[in-house]
Amino acid sequence: MNEREGKSYLEKVKETFEYFKKVAPFKPDIIITLGTGLASLGDRINKVAVFPYRELPNFPFSTVETHKGELCFGILEGKKVVVLQGRFHFYEGYSAKEITFPLRVLSLFKPKIYLVSNAAGGLNLTFKSGDLMLIKDHINLIPDNPLRGPNYEGWGPRFPDLSCAYDPELREIFKKVALTLGEEIKEGVYVAVPGPSLETPAETRFLRLIGADAVGMSTVPEVIVAVHAGLKVLGVSVISNVNDPDNFKPILFSEVVEQSKKAEKRLEKLIREFLKELKL
Repeated sequence: MNEREGKSYLEKVKETFEYFKKVAPFKPDIIITLGTGLASLGDRINKVAVFPYRELPNFPFSTVETHKGELCFGILEGKKVVVLQGRFHFYEGYSAKEITFPLRVLSLFKPKIYLVSNAAGGLNLTFKSGDLMLIKDHINLIPDNPLRGPNYEGWGPRFPDLSCAYDPELREIFKKVALTLGEEIKEGVYVAVPGPSLETPAETRFLRLIGADAVGMSTVPEVIVAVHAGLKVLGVSVISNVNDPDNFKPILFSEVVEQSKKAEKRLEKLIREFLKELKL
């Protein structure tokens, strides 16, 4: 709906935040977004309050069957967290502002950290299915930006700096945890594309050419909003498949989900140990 025809984006954010101030059990220190095949971490939380997206004012709802569609306040490894079990995508028909609406609302609690995971296709030919990649930078090819339009200075600056969008200190903590657990971690650049069609060989070649190590259809809009709101960001991709554009094989979404689930327990353990190491 056009903002001229109803509530403005600002009004919707304020209305939903006022709702959360009444029902949220605490102010979270960490926001976590769990993507395809990675929702089990939400089951490990000592849940204090759970809200289905459909019951929350102004919330969009996920149309992807692998996304649970719940928001959970709880305690995980002694940290106050709010977990988004399921996200929204540009290919579902949402704008970048709608995609990031939950994060924008929750950022008004002034949390410290945003932790985001996703399933991604490997572009770096040294990667293999099931690898975990720390995101060190990103490329945004989604033809929209969640900061387009009026800027509200209370939310963040008009032109936020993205030179260190993925916090180096958090990445170092994560890598040390991985070393302790004997888990090999890759690092690389994530590129976000609109979807939902998967990449052609020529597109795969192009994405490798511009410097991307992994490709997906999410994460970047949320990270832009998180940085705009002053949160430190840690991003992790599960590499679901790797395609050589000169020896291309069909990409099946079912295989993406399967590989994500195989990596789920490893990533869950890493995230839990990472949270133990955090000093907030």
